[in-house]
Amino acid sequence: MAKSVETPLMKQYFGIKAKHPEAILLFRVGDFYEMYGQDAVDGAETLGIVLTKRSNGASQDVPMAGFPYHALDAYLPKLVKSGWRVAVCDQLEDPKMAKKLVKRGITELVTPGVSMDDNVLERRENNFLAAVHFGRSKCGVAFLDISTGEFLTAEGTVETVDKWLADFAPKEVLVCHGLRDRFGCTFGPVGSVFEMEDWVFMPDTARDRLQRHFETVGLKGFGVEDLEDGIVAAGAILVYLDRTKHTQVGHITSLLRIEEEGYVRLDKFTVHSLELVRSMSEGGRSLLETIDETTSPMGARLLKRWLLFPLRDEAEISRRQDAVALLAGDALLREALIGQLAEVGDVERIISKVAVGRVSPREVVQLKRALEAIGRIRTRSMASDNAVLRAWGEALDPCSEMSERIGRELVSEPPVTIAKGGLIAEGVSQELDELRQLAYSGKDYLTKVQQRESERTGIPSLKIAFNNVFGYYIEVRNAHKDKVPTEWIRKQTLVNAERYITEELKEYEEKILGAEERIVALEAELFNRLTADLTQLVRPIQRDAQIVAQLDCIVSFARTASSQRYVRPVVDDSDVIDIRGGRHPVIERQLPSDDPYVANDVYLDRREQQILIITGPNMAGKSALLRQTALIALLAQVGSFVPAESARIGWVDKIFTRVGASDNISAGESTFMVEMNEAANILNNLSARSLVLFDELGRGTSTYDGISIAWAIVEYIHEHPTASARTLFATHYHELNEMARSFPRIRNFNVSVRESGNRVIFLRKLVSGGSEHSFGIHVARMAGMPRSIVERSGEILARLERGGAQAKPVVVDVPKSAKGQAYQLSFFQLDDPVLSQVRDEICNLDLNNLTPLEALNKLSEIKRIIQVK
Repeated sequence: MAKSVETPLMKQYFGIKAKHPEAILLFRVGDFYEMYGQDAVDGAETLGIVLTKRSNGASQDVPMAGFPYHALDAYLPKLVKSGWRVAVCDQLEDPKMAKKLVKRGITELVTPGVSMDDNVLERRENNFLAAVHFGRSKCGVAFLDISTGEFLTAEGTVETVDKWLADFAPKEVLVCHGLRDRFGCTFGPVGSVFEMEDWVFMPDTARDRLQRHFETVGLKGFGVEDLEDGIVAAGAILVYLDRTKHTQVGHITSLLRIEEEGYVRLDKFTVHSLELVRSMSEGGRSLLETIDETTSPMGARLLKRWLLFPLRDEAEISRRQDAVALLAGDALLREALIGQLAEVGDVERIISKVAVGRVSPREVVQLKRALEAIGRIRTRSMASDNAVLRAWGEALDPCSEMSERIGRELVSEPPVTIAKGGLIAEGVSQELDELRQLAYSGKDYLTKVQQRESERTGIPSLKIAFNNVFGYYIEVRNAHKDKVPTEWIRKQTLVNAERYITEELKEYEEKILGAEERIVALEAELFNRLTADLTQLVRPIQRDAQIVAQLDCIVSFARTASSQRYVRPVVDDSDVIDIRGGRHPVIERQLPSDDPYVANDVYLDRREQQILIITGPNMAGKSALLRQTALIALLAQVGSFVPAESARIGWVDKIFTRVGASDNISAGESTFMVEMNEAANILNNLSARSLVLFDELGRGTSTYDGISIAWAIVEYIHEHPTASARTLFATHYHELNEMARSFPRIRNFNVSVRESGNRVIFLRKLVSGGSEHSFGIHVARMAGMPRSIVERSGEILARLERGGAQAKPVVVDVPKSAKGQAYQLSFFQLDDPVLSQVRDEICNLDLNNLTPLEALNKLSEIKRIIQVK
């Protein structure tokens, strides 16, 4: 069988593709980027372009898809956002100069986690690349946003790393070869997972790569020396940058340690349940969307981080609040800062582009404007009475010399690229000015030369022209050829005239013919020299960006506080949570202007009122009350003002929620299993300063199991010897109201309603005392349930209530001093028709005259009743 012979082009393609089998290869062929084989099939489907085929010599034709090279900025982001890794293969030489096949090579490898392209990046969100290393006893993790230079590392338990992965939401995760499945089973779906060789995750390799990058002999200066697993993860990221040809990374100037101890712990269930950064419902709003009044992309990215990492440090919280208070009360200063923050733009990403050599002339001019705005922010901040603003102002560096240099060297409205020139200002380079004079004012120059030579020689009809044979020449009519100077060189004789060249014209010709090409090259050289000097300012401008982002967040808090009537909370070391007139920040903003939010008071401490059992009908507002309490505490510890008349928050170290549930079928978990997993996580991680929210715990199983589990959990939290956490427990199990009789720190509350005929009016006010009704049938009627079903439900409910009333409740009175003991629930309070019938059978027995055989028969009847039901 004859061996198939591929074309040279396809042979070159497959050779390059073999080095990057996991990526879609964009192969530059003339004016197009082309994809072949399976890449073409995948690319065509993702991009919505035509799939065709290309001849491969004697070999079989291969599928092909492509697009014009100038459309790369439109198509590349679509591939990357769809999760593909993309290798861009360019022509490395001019096809006109190539004697054989044009040389080609990979110039960039773009992946979901490594991109500097504005069309790929979200302006107000970070784009993190993560690496996870499974150590012996801990798990190491690192995060890098190459577009901003932020580089962080940490290590901890699987649960802790799971939380960080949820918070930072990386677009791509690196793991050791063979561990993709383990990562998926441990952390679930997180970004695009890419495996790397074992040697990349070796401690010595990682440490060496980090030290070479930072040019240090150790990592103590970054405070991560003891994070062995975290160092491995961070080193793997730098190796990955080498592999993806991101070698200019001078903007990655530090490696920060994620300090878990300094922040409130919010597990991913809590972040999800409280809808901190994204809503659970389509068309809903998250807390972040509701309070985000930031002006700059940097501020928006930092605000999200602040919400996910609330502070524990009372002093730092107070410093933020002081600044918010100043700006909330000074509208003129606030509005002035907003205007200046808008001018700063995304200086953080611009200076990163400078470092990697991908900044455009237009972005450099924006950097100049940003630095000028930073100078004005510095002046205003230093004039403030607030210590925080003054400290930020003093730390800002407007880099005035560089700002002025950019203003001198670049035009005010430069082009996006340097390809065609037109970006360097006049007066920067004498040579450039002369070239421009030649290229763009050549006719004027030649006119001056012609006039000068005519006057010098006395030849009035002398003219200067150009042809492709010998370039610029002087033409003299025969009547005046005796006046021609001896230094002129005759090149052509015509019937009525002769043509001459001069040294001056030859020099001019050489200049003007290459002027435009030289202009572009010289402008590029001058621009590159400017940006090379800009790289020396990466660190100070990064510090400016960090300060501006913090100021932007504070201004955002002040704007919200001023417009939404938020108040400054007291955050102290007490165990009290005392919220007066609290409101849900998201729901309040979504209500019509004529429908005011019903505010509520909540008081918790660890001595007298540790646990609130909150009952009430569906739709009455129990869930909103729970969430608003957590959100107010969280906002207080972020440093924001809060939606309330007043608030005192004894700082919390952890916020736990068990709010809502859904089946996790893909993991084989039912609603009840999800409930129990989340509840177990809470109970196993309680602390004395925790805030715990339970909403309808136990509804995923039978009534009896649900009540039993709910009772036992509330009892456990109350009786815990060290971690008597402050707890809100919303439930439909009215039986739990009995706990307030036996446990001294449990209080019953309900969200009140008012009945009016067959209607129920939700008052949404929290009042003392337990509720005995769920009003489920009323809610069913409001939802549009068929009338026959609603009426039948009412009949069944009445029958069950009558049956329950005939039995005398059996309640075990538990002494308050009896701690740690088990308590029995009332058997006949459960209003179950099967139990009612069993009860009736037992009550009708004449025990004094019952024979053993009759007893056995009666027991058999009861068994049949249970089985039939």
